[in-house]
Amino acid sequence: MTVDGVHNQVWLSGTLVRDPEFRHSPAGIPLGRFTLEHQSRQQEAGMPRQARLRITVKAAGDLLLQRLRTLQRGDRVRVRGFLNRDNHRNGEQRLVLHAEQIESLPGSEPEQG
Repeated sequence: MTVDGVHNQVWLSGTLVRDPEFRHSPAGIPLGRFTLEHQSRQQEAGMPRQARLRITVKAAGDLLLQRLRTLQRGDRVRVRGFLNRDNHRNGEQRLVLHAEQIESLPGSEPEQG
């Protein structure tokens, strides 16, 4: 969804670093989260570049959590969602990918491209 023509939509694929964690918000909304590790080769200014990152993915609601419960460490997925800041336990803010869709991908090899 966009507001006033401003877009924040991301597709990112990678591998789950550990099994997903589950809890409920204070309002009773089911929540899940996992760390996604992405590796690929990209082109920047005509030069090859290795892209590597880890990001926390958060999922909310019964449908996404039902999907998330079928996943485990080492599974490859593609996540569609939006980026936002999140307050970490130690008070620092981190970038988080809020999932709107989670798809399984075949294989477990790092991506190339």
